[in-house]
Amino acid sequence: MVMRAIIAGCGGYLPATRLSNDELAALKGLDTSDAWIRERTGIGFRHIAAADETASDMGAAAARQALARAGADASEVDAILVATSTPDSAFPATAARIQAKLGVTKGFAFDMAAACTGFIYAVGVADALIRTGQARCVLVIGTEVYSRILDWTDRGTCVLFGDGAGAMLLRAGEGEGTTADRGVLSCHMHSDGRLGDILHIEGGAGSTGGAGLLRMAGKEVFRHAVTKLAAVVDEALAANGLGHEDVRWLVPHQANRRIIDAMGKKLHLPPERVVVTVERHANTSAASVPLALAEACGDGRIRPGDLVVMEAIGGGLTWGAALARF
Repeated sequence: MVMRAIIAGCGGYLPATRLSNDELAALKGLDTSDAWIRERTGIGFRHIAAADETASDMGAAAARQALARAGADASEVDAILVATSTPDSAFPATAARIQAKLGVTKGFAFDMAAACTGFIYAVGVADALIRTGQARCVLVIGTEVYSRILDWTDRGTCVLFGDGAGAMLLRAGEGEGTTADRGVLSCHMHSDGRLGDILHIEGGAGSTGGAGLLRMAGKEVFRHAVTKLAAVVDEALAANGLGHEDVRWLVPHQANRRIIDAMGKKLHLPPERVVVTVERHANTSAASVPLALAEACGDGRIRPGDLVVMEAIGGGLTWGAALARF
């Protein structure tokens, strides 16, 4: 018998304010249109956090839904991992603030910074904590308020991102050590710091005294996304002796419809087996994969026994994939 991190429940949260492409163009005076944005990205809307709404507020809301869907109480949680590039503060960690908001009084909480790949990284760490007996019930959360780090005069970036949060509750459970086990089968994480400048946030507390705005070389990021995501998904399947035909669902990072479609084709998956939510909330960075999971689990598409591939790429450059049986 082996210890597995079993996915007990997923939750999501989106701020109340929703901006369409045309509303965004008019509000910010951008030289763009709904047709221009949809054709290049597949995005139709994004959600914007309220002035008094923080990453910890949204993360806590997503966590509450994950707990409710799992039939769990916050008192069961003994670890909280939060992936975010937009923390409430340098410290205490946004995870610790969520811990307090949920009323969790035991265990530990910490943040992870891997940009859009952060949720995949956090799942990998949570899986390791459970496998080694360091924790038995772990909340993994991705939460972002990118609206506060965007250059609203740059149509190449500001139309791409939105705010939101997603969460997953992982519980320790026994498996037989085969790919038929429920739970996380494996996680595969990579980074290449030489590519850090193609997608980054200017400055920081330890350099300029505070974070600046997001900057991206779009064509370079797109080129690396397609090749690196395909390679890491193949790596995850090969590590488990599985093939493309074994995958029931692809839940990709919701960054760009073109990248999502390319990944579906490489896995030989029909469009109806790829979870796509980018049209409704744009790229929410570390929150995008758990938001997509929350929707697909909530509406019954993902069912017990389904083999699911999750993947993402982000600033760092970071990229990774997680393979799990629900």
